[in-house]
Amino acid sequence: MRNIDLSPLYRTIVGFDRMANLIETAARQEQAPNWPPYNVMQFDEDQYRIEIAVAGFAQNDLDIEIKEGLLTVKGDKTTNVEETKYLHRGIAERAFERRFQLADHVKVVGANLENGLLVIDLKREIPEAAKPRKISIGNVENLPTIEKTANNDSKQAKEVA
Repeated sequence: MRNIDLSPLYRTIVGFDRMANLIETAARQEQAPNWPPYNVMQFDEDQYRIEIAVAGFAQNDLDIEIKEGLLTVKGDKTTNVEETKYLHRGIAERAFERRFQLADHVKVVGANLENGLLVIDLKREIPEAAKPRKISIGNVENLPTIEKTANNDSKQAKEVA
């Protein structure tokens, strides 16, 4: 695998440190495990779903956790293999861990296990402060002026009368 030096990226961007770290982590990652298989679907601009094939796992065997934008799904089936004699064992019930990096403002809204599929529903909920808003263009006479006060160096707006 090629090594990619992303240090020039850090010098030219401001405020995107998290994005650069994600790119660097993805570039360094070894071949990701391909078990269990999964689907990622998008229904509209703000609704997503992750389906993970977890045949043989019960609800108690699965753990879903979200921490700092990282969704982690773990499966650990504890069965007593010594008691069962298999003639053929084709269902892989081995432990697994899948991780999904979620974008900002994406929340997990529900999870369901049905017919061997773990379904995790996600929704992007953008806070009101982050939504686009219109800025009205006012008359020059109504604009506040910014002055420096003698007591402190903070900027204060003072309306021109």
